[in-house]
Amino acid sequence: MKAALGNQRRRALGAATTLAGLALLGGCAGPTLQDLASQRPLFDFKQYFNGDLLAHGVVTDRGGKVLRRFVVTMRCSWIGDAGTLDERFTYDDGERQQRIWRIQALPDGRFSGSADDVVGEALGAESGPAFHWRYTLKLPYRGATIDLQFDDWMYRVDKHTVINKAAMSKFGVRVGDVTLSFTKP
Repeated sequence: MKAALGNQRRRALGAATTLAGLALLGGCAGPTLQDLASQRPLFDFKQYFNGDLLAHGVVTDRGGKVLRRFVVTMRCSWIGDAGTLDERFTYDDGERQQRIWRIQALPDGRFSGSADDVVGEALGAESGPAFHWRYTLKLPYRGATIDLQFDDWMYRVDKHTVINKAAMSKFGVRVGDVTLSFTKP
């Protein structure tokens, strides 16, 4: 009888702990574009990502340990609402990569994008000082490739600087982050 009561208490405590954890997670919901709509400076994606840019970044695991550091040089151009963002990455171990984004500006501050290593289509929007988009990247991993989902937020700080934080996940579980600082002359 005592053992049964102890088990019931443990289950009740476990359930209460789970509910409290879920309540905390709900209170930690991420930003929304609507939350930022009235803030300034405005993020004009086409204007900022036009011309040459330089970015410095880090890749971290979900615990915050730095896995890689990198520099990106970008050459960006637009013809009407069609843009090309040519990114050239140099990593701290000497590896080099290139990604060429093909961007389409859509009505109401929305954008779509594709690149050779993007699975499907990237979809996003700008509002206030922020730009948010989601996409899946096919990345090299242990001699093969792995598809990682990116929840990518960019924040315009001033006319020269954008801070970018992208959460990476697999099967809905966060596996790490990419943080960059873009600089435009």
